[in-house]
Amino acid sequence: MKPVAGYLAGLLFGLGLALSGMTDPARVIGFLDVAGAWDPTLIFVLGGAVVTTFIGYRLVWRRGTPLLAGRFQLPTRRDLDARLLGGAALFGIGWGLSGYCPGPAVASLPGLSGPLAAFLVAMVVGWWLARRLSPAH
Repeated sequence: MKPVAGYLAGLLFGLGLALSGMTDPARVIGFLDVAGAWDPTLIFVLGGAVVTTFIGYRLVWRRGTPLLAGRFQLPTRRDLDARLLGGAALFGIGWGLSGYCPGPAVASLPGLSGPLAAFLVAMVVGWWLARRLSPAH
């Protein structure tokens, strides 16, 4: 049941991205162009996500345990280190340059283009390098 729930959540997420126009990299780049033709669409999508998450967490916490697991799995680390900050910076640079982040990139696969393919290759190479350079490996 967990894989089905994961698939449905991913499908819902992808549909939300497509319906909101967030699979169009021009929307993200337009949002970052505050001195030019600014497109505020992304802030409304982000705001909707924050409100949904805020309400959703309150409903889920009332249950006490998740539907498909014995306990909630929440992050315990609260420190900021060079790897986290460096990864966040690389993510932001890649997102700003390409207009894609991983979710919209995967949701955009049916309309594969050269820039999207380049982003996906760079993303996979980045994941591979991160795993190779990780102290755990």
